[in-house]
Amino acid sequence: VLPSSSEGFGVAEKIVLLTFISAVILMAILGNLLVMVAVCRDRQLRKIKTNYFIVSLAFADLLVSVLVMPFGAIELVQDNWIYGEMFCLVRTSLDVLLTTASILHLCCISLDRYYAICCQPLVYRNKMTPLRIAVMLGGCWVIPTFISFLPIMQGWNSIGIIDLIQQRQFNKASNSTYCIFMVNKPYAITCSVVAFYIPFLLMVLAYYRIYVTAREHAHQIQALQRAGAPTDGRQHHPDQHSTHRMKTETKAAKTLCIIMGCFCLCWAPFFVTNIVDPFINYTVPGKLWTAFLWLGYINSGLNPFLYAFLNKSFRRAFLIILCCGDERYRRPSILGQTVPCSTTTINGSTHVLR
Repeated sequence: VLPSSSEGFGVAEKIVLLTFISAVILMAILGNLLVMVAVCRDRQLRKIKTNYFIVSLAFADLLVSVLVMPFGAIELVQDNWIYGEMFCLVRTSLDVLLTTASILHLCCISLDRYYAICCQPLVYRNKMTPLRIAVMLGGCWVIPTFISFLPIMQGWNSIGIIDLIQQRQFNKASNSTYCIFMVNKPYAITCSVVAFYIPFLLMVLAYYRIYVTAREHAHQIQALQRAGAPTDGRQHHPDQHSTHRMKTETKAAKTLCIIMGCFCLCWAPFFVTNIVDPFINYTVPGKLWTAFLWLGYINSGLNPFLYAFLNKSFRRAFLIILCCGDERYRRPSILGQTVPCSTTTINGSTHVLR
């Protein structure tokens, strides 16, 4: 998927590329580590079932930034692959495995949000049991192996195009070797459908239902905030717990929609080109392939920043970690700052007293 050819980069281009790629890798490593540490340290974040998928997603993105991106960057800048054919296959398999795992995690997140927002709380608790979450997380990692390590190591992706791959693996003019990953038509269609198009369709359907439900929740919140005006001769009182839950779930849905949208914008060009290229005799320029591939890699470092700017709980947890537990960023007392209070410990739990 990364056919370096005679269109090599100049010295100035390589310096710019190296600076940009280094920033992307550093952003992805630090950002995803921050997400994982935040969930592990923050008790409130651990209570939210969706965050188990977010941690696993961050782990997949972290592996992309550690095991995949650096080697691609070295080949891109040096215009040569120096690690041998076997490691080329391993690196390519990891690339397909981890990027597919990312979108499957986002698909599971959308299903989790669908049950949480569009169904009753009892239905959500019955659907999202710890066992089911574990099975879904396992599927996010096992399913991609059937379109990555298994076919790539067996050479199924190269059936019928071996001569073309060997021709592009070695450049006689520059005496350079490349890690070429090209796919035949059956593999291109199968891989793209499983890794992108089916999960994308499921996410669109799930988030459409979430959007419709969120609008209904917004109308309910407005009705509750009108001080319970009577509509059927009885007095209705705002349910603060329900109002808070609807606001929280609606905002979470919007946040995850933006995250999914960014993922699709980053990876859609690659997967569209991945299907089109075999049908146009592999004539897509090497630089265009490189641009689309690294656009997808950028997404691995983008999610943590989306969490920080769009999710208040993650933002607070990030600030506590980065500021070494500064008390200014701790959650405020339930009773507010103006109410005199003291604390007592009962059965190992700290309670705030007026």
